[in-house]
Amino acid sequence: MMTRGKAQSYHSAMRGSLPDLIGLDLDLRRLLDGLWRRPPIGEREVEQRARELLLDTIGCAIGGCGLPEVAALIVSISKGDLGSHFFPGMGNRLSRTGFVLAFSAASCALEACEGLPLAHGRPGLHAIPPALAAALAEGRTLGEVLDAVTIGYEVGARLGNVCRIRPGMHVDGTWGSYGAAATESRLRGLSPAETLAALSHAACHLPYSLYRPITYGSDARNLYVGHGALLGMASATASAAGFGGPPGSVAEHAKLALGLELSGLDPEIAPGERLILRGYLKKYPAVKHVHYGIEAGARWHKDHFSDGMRPERVTLEVYREAMTYCGNRAPSTPIQAQFSLSYAVAWSLLHGPLGARAYLRESLEDPLVRRLESLVEIVEAEDMTRSGARGCRLTVEAGDFSWTCEIDGVSGDASQPMTRSEIIDKFHPLTDPVIGPEAAERIVQKILEAPLADPLRFYP
Repeated sequence: MMTRGKAQSYHSAMRGSLPDLIGLDLDLRRLLDGLWRRPPIGEREVEQRARELLLDTIGCAIGGCGLPEVAALIVSISKGDLGSHFFPGMGNRLSRTGFVLAFSAASCALEACEGLPLAHGRPGLHAIPPALAAALAEGRTLGEVLDAVTIGYEVGARLGNVCRIRPGMHVDGTWGSYGAAATESRLRGLSPAETLAALSHAACHLPYSLYRPITYGSDARNLYVGHGALLGMASATASAAGFGGPPGSVAEHAKLALGLELSGLDPEIAPGERLILRGYLKKYPAVKHVHYGIEAGARWHKDHFSDGMRPERVTLEVYREAMTYCGNRAPSTPIQAQFSLSYAVAWSLLHGPLGARAYLRESLEDPLVRRLESLVEIVEAEDMTRSGARGCRLTVEAGDFSWTCEIDGVSGDASQPMTRSEIIDKFHPLTDPVIGPEAAERIVQKILEAPLADPLRFYP
């Protein structure tokens, strides 16, 4: 039974009284107050980055819809769950729930989507589906969508920064639900106090997502984002009706599920900083940790493959986190290959920059790629691990020839953002085969150039 003191504290928090909040809840409430008072979308640089993030994620989703396994998922979802949500590349109109599941699975199926190193995850992936669902069903404007996405991104990013997952877990479907809850709360017109209650509600039953499907080549991982986004949306819906979670729930979840004692958000991140500007878009369809090896391998291919040289020994030095999440050897399925340092390096040495073609069955079974992948030795670059730097050193030996390349950044890093032309050049190869170049170009113009007051709609 709730004591009178606890009941008073809970209802004070719901009404918006700050004095009863402490620790992490107080930091979150102050963050939300600041976001509501000065929305990030009002800043020109944030608006441009948000437009690019939205376009890139839509491109990844449309490209994912062209995969047989995603198409089969959409058909399965549509059975008994048809609705009014039309999205390019999906053969059926879906309900809001069905759309969120399908869009989320499609957007990460090629592993070409965004991320934020600070959060060790992808805050945009959970924030975007609820906003798009509202646009498709309610005729929301581009500005409303981007406003909600940027707020959801900031909340998810900060919580992702402090809610580090345990070994054996996968980040998708965990703290991203907080971002989705903030997005949905903003769309519903909830107050900061009600939004905090929505975050607390989500914390009470936040998923515990496993890395295991990737190890075994299962696409179950691709549903994590959808499950997480739906939880966030449901939490905001509940909070709007007075079913918010109690104070302290976010910290309690971190303690019980993650073994973390959280007394607040990271004090080194200024409340007014926009973390979306620290995020990255991916140049290659693979986990970001392997991009540095791809870049190094592609450079060797460009300079030396035509000389008839064939690598006899390959050593990749890389930071520990990359080894932890991308140590899959001899991958036999696309999702295993997307999380494989050795496969990415082998493919790039033989073929140049890695693209979606690398995940075709004939590519995964190519005896030359498989042989070279088996030769790749992966060792920890302790200097990179200590400094927190992302990059790699690749050494290729062939006879008396030895070549070493160090990569300390790739296009798409926060320090080297992809240019708008690079983002468009990535978008069309993903989308043109699925919906055609003319429809794809209309989406480019709609997202990147349309006034914020324009409704965001996609027409069949």
